[in-house]
Amino acid sequence: MTGTSTEGPTNPGYGRRGVLRGAAVAAAASLPFQALAARTAAADPGRRARRDCDPGYGPLRPVRDQTTGLELLMLPRGFEYISYGWTNDLMDDGAPTPGSHDGMAAFRHGRRVHLVRNHERGAGPAFTSPAYNPEAGGGTSTLVFDPDAGQWLESYGSLGGTIRNCAGGPTPWGTWLTCEETFSTVAGKRHGYIFEVASAGKGSPEPLTAMGRFNHEAIAVDPATGYIYETEDRGNACLYRFLPTVPGDLAKGGRLEALRIGASSYDTRADGERSYGTVSWVPVDDADPDGDTMRGTAQAGGAAVFARLEGAWYGNDRIYVISTNGGPAGQGQVFELDPATDELRVLFASPGAEVLNAPDNMCVSPRGGLVLCEDGSGTEYVHGLTTDGEIFPFAANNADLRGGTAGKNVNASDYRGSEWAGSVFEPKNGNWLFVNIQSPGITFAITGPWRRGAL
Repeated sequence: MTGTSTEGPTNPGYGRRGVLRGAAVAAAASLPFQALAARTAAADPGRRARRDCDPGYGPLRPVRDQTTGLELLMLPRGFEYISYGWTNDLMDDGAPTPGSHDGMAAFRHGRRVHLVRNHERGAGPAFTSPAYNPEAGGGTSTLVFDPDAGQWLESYGSLGGTIRNCAGGPTPWGTWLTCEETFSTVAGKRHGYIFEVASAGKGSPEPLTAMGRFNHEAIAVDPATGYIYETEDRGNACLYRFLPTVPGDLAKGGRLEALRIGASSYDTRADGERSYGTVSWVPVDDADPDGDTMRGTAQAGGAAVFARLEGAWYGNDRIYVISTNGGPAGQGQVFELDPATDELRVLFASPGAEVLNAPDNMCVSPRGGLVLCEDGSGTEYVHGLTTDGEIFPFAANNADLRGGTAGKNVNASDYRGSEWAGSVFEPKNGNWLFVNIQSPGITFAITGPWRRGAL
């Protein structure tokens, strides 16, 4: 796994930094969808974005959804998309699609792509089985897509009874680790754990307690070692690393550690772009505490302090981690860790909300570019970021449904301020980007001329 959920070539950086936020809106016009999909699939997946041009894809403009006809997204010219799995749409198991779409990963099964999708819900009852806690409403659903035909095929519930399944991450052995962003007890059941979900079929309702009980957000796995890097969504968070006793068999337990910079509890929260050199790791003795004490104990032992760690992904032989409101402007940082050398740096720190406004989920494309999903204020964007720190807007949330919902069972409201989540590329060729808008809860498959830019 080198940039998507399961496979894909790596790519070096592109050019110097440039700020390209706020592209102009043009009239919506689209190529026939099947022709576009065929042309995109025929392109060479290994070709790099050109170094002698802008890494972005040009101005954004409203584009009609191929499913509903609504102009839900703003995209560069040449890109098209299909929506699916709206909140309350009936799934193939007969249950309504749960809302609050969040983190997601994609896995190739022959000619089809299976996506496991989180639902960041709280109170129950559970929407599917198996369920860890019948009184909890979060969990995962699974979607199936045919990338050659450009067609959604089916969906079903795959794990229920959890709380606030925010993000997670794919594993090299083909599963999804779904993370609870909570530290709570509901109907006598403790929450705040990680659960494993098969990429096709159902998940396990048994919590992986050795991986820690805390306010989880995302994970990223180093395929060379099987080590799993875990983020914590707190204002004074730690970055954790889980060393499994048996790589690939997480139920057998392992050792949890927290990252340390230097000799004391270094505070990264206001840092701009810089290198920290080689980091070390502090043992976490109690991975399943009764109280929300893990980060405080680790920081007393020298662990570093981060501002709300959220997205994480493995790609380009690196672990990328996002702080939603870190950096000098408090608008976000992107950290890069080399797991082979334990060298850490801030790859990018937002200079202001007009450039990058509170990034959350992320992924890495098969061509090496980073995709950043905003969870800030105002109109929300998806940004591309090169490994040289050059940022550009790729998509904008244009889901203003006050004029109608095209027959969907959601409220007619303005959702343009809703966060993006769950970005992930189709694993084999990288011709499709899948991504969610959390409210009203919609999943998109986007395709187009990726190789004209850095993604």
